Amino acid sequence: MKYSEAKQGRVFILRLEDGDIVHETIERFAAEKNIKAASLICLGGADKGSVLITGPECSRSEKIETITNILDDAHEILGVGTIFPDENEHPHLHMHIACGRDRKVTAGCIRRGVKTWYVIEVVITELVDTTARRLLDPVIGFSLLQP
Repeated sequence: MKYSEAKQGRVFILRLEDGDIVHETIERFAAEKNIKAASLICLGGADKGSVLITGPECSRSEKIETITNILDDAHEILGVGTIFPDENEHPHLHMHIACGRDRKVTAGCIRRGVKTWYVIEVVITELVDTTARRLLDPVIGFSLLQP
């Protein structure tokens, strides 16, 4: 385990609107507001055609290949995530959501493109006084948190 400390900064409340791509919209907002690090919660709706990363092809391998799931209709969602700067100082969102429709539920990472269905509410809690970053691990191909 590796860790660092941070302090709570500003708190932002966002309403993503119909058609907004979640990670793109949040990362753009973070850049505009100079948010370097944050924790996030969200709830609302994901539209048909949204793409989730729903797991690795196999549990252990040198290079991780991912499984994707495309939503076949609108789904209710709830999610949590973090923002930390990448190697170029850009805010990089890592968020997982659970998506439900009727009695079916799927969960995964939003990085491939989750589109807002009408509205997604997001609360961003800024983290300050931290040196944590998200850096690319060339072996597995993911950007990993470096506290």
